[in-house]
Amino acid sequence: MENKIIKSILIGTIAGFVLGLFLWWMEIMTGEKVYTLLLNVDFIFQEIALPLWIEWLFHLIISWILVYIYLILLPVCKTMVSRWLVILILSFFAASSYIPLTILAIKETPALTNEIAILIWLIGHFFYGLCVYIFSNFLYFNK
Repeated sequence: MENKIIKSILIGTIAGFVLGLFLWWMEIMTGEKVYTLLLNVDFIFQEIALPLWIEWLFHLIISWILVYIYLILLPVCKTMVSRWLVILILSFFAASSYIPLTILAIKETPALTNEIAILIWLIGHFFYGLCVYIFSNFLYFNK
């Protein structure tokens, strides 16, 4: 179990940074507030302006949990197709956070109907899943 926790933190941090950097870059390039949405926790701490590193910590904790779930399911997934299916489901779950994060947001975030922002969000979460898949296979099968 301890080994899964360490691997979850390692893989989740790498994949979380890939997602965050991708969305940050896309926000700069397109003006769509997808990076702002990723780190959006203002609805939890309405009166407190959190430092950026704490917003990142919340993002990474979610990433660590998703990776931990994937690592728990990995031994059951005997084929590459089943591993891909699980990672796609987990990535879709993470990407579906677009809706509640947008609805609950206090600061400006993309609209629920913003197709460009949704596409960027989905692509970013696909990259996230791809990173989880690649790094978990490397760490899981190279004990």
